[in-house]
Amino acid sequence: MIRYFLAFILFPGACLAQDLIRADEVAQSFVSDKEFMGSVLVARGDHILLSKGYGSADLEWNVPNAPSTKFRLGSVTKQFTAASVLLLAERGKLNVDAAVKKYLPDAPAAWDKITIFNLLTHTSGIASFTAFSEYPSLEPFAKTPEQLVALFRDKPLEFQPGEKWNYSNSGYVLLGYLIEKISGEPYEKFVQENIFTPLGMKDSGYDSNAAVIVHRANGYSPTAQGPINAGFINMSIPFAAGGLYSTTEDLLRWERGLFGGKLLSAASLQKMTTPFKEDYAFGLFVRTSSGRKVIEHAGGIEGFNTHLAFYPKDQLTVIVLSNLNGGAPESMARKLAAVAYGEPVTLQSERKEIAVSAQLLSQRVGTYQLQPGVDMLITFEGDHLMEKLGPQPAFPIFAESEDSFFLKVVDAQIEFGKDDSGTVAYLILHQNGHDQKAPRISSKVELPPK
Repeated sequence: MIRYFLAFILFPGACLAQDLIRADEVAQSFVSDKEFMGSVLVARGDHILLSKGYGSADLEWNVPNAPSTKFRLGSVTKQFTAASVLLLAERGKLNVDAAVKKYLPDAPAAWDKITIFNLLTHTSGIASFTAFSEYPSLEPFAKTPEQLVALFRDKPLEFQPGEKWNYSNSGYVLLGYLIEKISGEPYEKFVQENIFTPLGMKDSGYDSNAAVIVHRANGYSPTAQGPINAGFINMSIPFAAGGLYSTTEDLLRWERGLFGGKLLSAASLQKMTTPFKEDYAFGLFVRTSSGRKVIEHAGGIEGFNTHLAFYPKDQLTVIVLSNLNGGAPESMARKLAAVAYGEPVTLQSERKEIAVSAQLLSQRVGTYQLQPGVDMLITFEGDHLMEKLGPQPAFPIFAESEDSFFLKVVDAQIEFGKDDSGTVAYLILHQNGHDQKAPRISSKVELPPK
């Protein structure tokens, strides 16, 4: 049995009750598809629209998830690390634009031009240690921050600082190490005393493999036979890049505190939310989704996936925390935001396939360029179309109309568009609130050799 708290609070500009019921249906659809169990919270300002737990926090004991359940955050941790750096900057302890070497005199020569700003924005060129071939063998064993830094300090840079963007967990581990060096306190203590306690986040902290943490969820991985216990990771490994835990309720306190001016100065918050490259600011993506500005970040760690999104214009917060690995939280967050804005949302189970003639299907075959070097191939096999994106496997797509198709393996849709002559000229991939247009560069398809 699922225990939950479901609040319908009407106020000027709020969702109608039927929209809130629809939001619950959206979340429940992912549960029914065995893609999600966890907790969800949607709020406008301080007014909670939906707060509910789904599925189990512990499958072995059948303990239900609830708004008070604690989840590992994964990379949602990065915004707390970024805010900690900015707090130190406000106190005159560091300069975001200064070189890392100013605070780590023994840093390797390759880091001479790397600034704290580069670390915050993933533009340092330092390779992410979680991508190293030896990383899986490191995960189970405790390491100090200094030992973590030693894993990547002597590796060559992937590019010159500031030149490109590449997501780097190493950069945020290094930021945590700097926070400890500069503040003289362990990262865990600094975040607790300077963020969690001031904002009243009593159910948040740095996760531990040894400590008994009340109301902490167990993490699971999906298999064809059902969920299994997720693999082990020593929680010293993710450190300042992904080591925190929290609840949906506490994360709402975080969003209200951060964007309500309770933690950082207006100037610091502006820095934190100004994107540099690839829509990335300080520990946050700042994007446009469905025509609206959204400040967000996802997280993934053994047994957990998370998504935290804030729409500043309307003070809308959407939080999805899952203790089942998979991509559901981001997709759920997009759909829940759409429902909160009163927009229609079609669930995968509600999509209906129609029959389309072979002649019309064959007219859509071709190579479509999503971006330089990344093509989507549309082929006609049997009685339906197949799509193949880059090196991924080919999947069937199903027609909802002559020009609109959908996938069943993921929540994504493909819309074909025509030029003035009526010839198919492009497609648009709709996925996770993003619309990506791909021109048709050839009516032929060259499949890679098997």
